[in-house]
Amino acid sequence: MTTLAPSLPLLRIGPHTVQPPVVLAPMAGITNAPFRTLCREFSGGKGLFVSEMITTRALVERNEKTMQLIHFDASETPRSIQLYGVDPVTVGKAVRMIVDENLADHIDLNFGCPVPKVTRKGGGSALPYKRPLLRAILNQAVSNAGDLPVTIKMRKGIDDDHTTYLDAGRIAVEEGVTAVALHGRTAAQHYGGTADWDAIARLKEHVPEIPVLGNGDIWCADDARRMMRETGCDGVVVGRGCLGRPWLFGDLVSEFEGTGTRQAPGLREVADVMLRHATLLGEWIGDETRGVIDFRKHVAWYLKGFAVGSEMRKKLAITSSLEELGGQLRELDLDQPWPDGADGPRGRTSGNNRVVLPDGWLKDPYDCAGVSPDAELDTSGG
Repeated sequence: MTTLAPSLPLLRIGPHTVQPPVVLAPMAGITNAPFRTLCREFSGGKGLFVSEMITTRALVERNEKTMQLIHFDASETPRSIQLYGVDPVTVGKAVRMIVDENLADHIDLNFGCPVPKVTRKGGGSALPYKRPLLRAILNQAVSNAGDLPVTIKMRKGIDDDHTTYLDAGRIAVEEGVTAVALHGRTAAQHYGGTADWDAIARLKEHVPEIPVLGNGDIWCADDARRMMRETGCDGVVVGRGCLGRPWLFGDLVSEFEGTGTRQAPGLREVADVMLRHATLLGEWIGDETRGVIDFRKHVAWYLKGFAVGSEMRKKLAITSSLEELGGQLRELDLDQPWPDGADGPRGRTSGNNRVVLPDGWLKDPYDCAGVSPDAELDTSGG
């Protein structure tokens, strides 16, 4: 197998070297400390693992849920936190708080979230359309970050008629952002269709001064290798491809280091990971039942492709204790090997959505008068 390892440049995010150049994408309700722990274990601690989205207003106000979400395990280094905000002043205060209280080592800003509760207030993937607002937020973030690197994650734009990624990339360079990550879809696409890797290549050509990371449709290690070869990007950001598959990060390390090994766990091994995941969630939340309930959304992702009947899947999805979860997992045919066709799209795939925006949002990309600090969400996690 041909390897990328000898020719791969080092990916540097400020003072941090990310090698291999693999980043766990922030995902609401998913990339909390327990899931990051699993992914890091499989990668041998290599790569960069970003927290789920933290709202700047909630952070500044020390919202109880938010303060739990910014907890990092002692083994996490660098500590990477993603912020969401629409008010430059509040974003600046949140970044300064992170610096003053030593809460993280790297700050990523979310300009890619396509969900209506975010875009209807001008946040997430809607925000880069307002170029002056984007610039003001980046200016406040970078100027308050001190030595901490600031990166951004974004989409191509709102829809095919309102793309923003090239302008946003140039603004990011001018305001001192360390790196940019591009999900090759518009907000209207959500997670449907096929990611536009050509857009990632165009962004790399447009902003050669800083690293460009590619995101979208990386379902296996071979996809990551192909994206870097075809786009020239400096690293990859993996989101839905690792749902129910934290061992994908082990495959990615093997791919980039040239060993070529792949993990294909049988159902017995997968069941062990499921139980550990649920256990970690309970320990993190401080309540076993709540941890198992939070784990329920992961069940279908872990079991994709395995011969598990619908009734058993339903039972597993309503468990409320580790004993119950373990008992039901032991009832499965655990000798099943990794199934053919289990790789591929995971998670949400809906597309061609109407993007919910503030009234008159698209009239003028330079008119930011309608953007209010009230658009800040008061809770974190998505």
